[in-house]
Order: sequence, then C-alpha cells, then structure tokens
Amino acid sequence: MNKRSYGFTLIEIMVTLVVFAMLIMVGLPSMTTWLQNQQIKLSAEALQAGLQLARTEALRRNAPVQFSLVDTLTAACALTNTGTSWVVSLTNPSGQCDVAPSETALPFTIQKRSGTEGSPNAVIQALVVSSVTFNGLGRPTVFGGGMAQIDVSNPSGGACQPLGPMRCLRIAISNAGQVRMCDPMVADATDPRFC
Repeated sequence: MNKRSYGFTLIEIMVTLVVFAMLIMVGLPSMTTWLQNQQIKLSAEALQAGLQLARTEALRRNAPVQFSLVDTLTAACALTNTGTSWVVSLTNPSGQCDVAPSETALPFTIQKRSGTEGSPNAVIQALVVSSVTFNGLGRPTVFGGGMAQIDVSNPSGGACQPLGPMRCLRIAISNAGQVRMCDPMVADATDPRFC
C-alpha cells in the first residue's frame, strides 16, 4: 500500500524563505523612500486643510480667523516660520496653545494639530509670515503684494530633486485667499502641479 504524505519538505520551506527574504531586501529601499514621501504629503495635506478651515471659518463667522504655525502645543508655544504644529483660532495663540478648542476661552481655538501626527520627519518653512489671518471675505489680511507659501520637505529622506526620490511640496496662499498644493520642482507652466 502506497502512503501519501501531505505538507512541505524542509527544502521547500527553506527555498521559499530565501526567495521571500530576497524580495524584501530588494523592495525595502523603495518602501523607505515611499514612507518618507508620505510624511511630506501628510504634512502638506494637513497644512492645506488647516488653512482652508481658517478661511472657511472666517467666511462662516464673517470675522477674522487666524492660522498660525507654532513650535509646540504647550503653554510655552510661540509663532515660528518653521513650526510643524498649527492652530486655527480667533486671536493670536502664542502662549496659549495648550487650551482646548473653545468658543469661550482665549485664544478661542477652533482646531489645532501637532506636527508629530503622522509626519515627524517633515520640515516646514513658511515664507513671508508665520501666521495668516483671513477676513470675513476669506482674504488674507496679514501680507500683501504677493503669494504666501509654506514649503514642506523631508531632509532625512534626501534632498528635493526634480527627478529624485524626495518630492517636496508647497502650499501657496493667493491674495484672494485660495489655498493650493503644488510641486516646486515642476518646471512646466502647463502642468497643474506647477507653482
């Protein structure tokens, strides 16, 4: 009588493990680059959402609403052009970033976000100002004569390059209050990603 055995032999298991290990070794650098780029994208999307929230709230309330980049979300917070955390409030949140969102307590915080949420390696560089106040018409009132911008990069993943692994992003705020995300490395003015 011929007995049939089921299962895998030790050699089949070892060959499978070696092939699986080689696939992981080949794909790991690409996965690391992808994760670093995701941190840039998450941070840029959060900044864009915060700016759009500030503009929407200003329109809804018909009153000034401020979007501020801050260094921390503690009671010792200060406005900074390189802050990765942000606060949307009715007044300047300096020194009061630890206050929970409230309609009754200064700085009348609407929403806030820590820079470490999903994008701890992202680096922010705001040009022109560290905060933007939108008026009741949804227009920025802090700067004039140009477009404010916030650049988002990830130096731990590498330098921003047109064809390189890191795809840095920019959030641009027009004089009319429009907030859009673009790619500062795109040179073709007909490309919708052009800044």
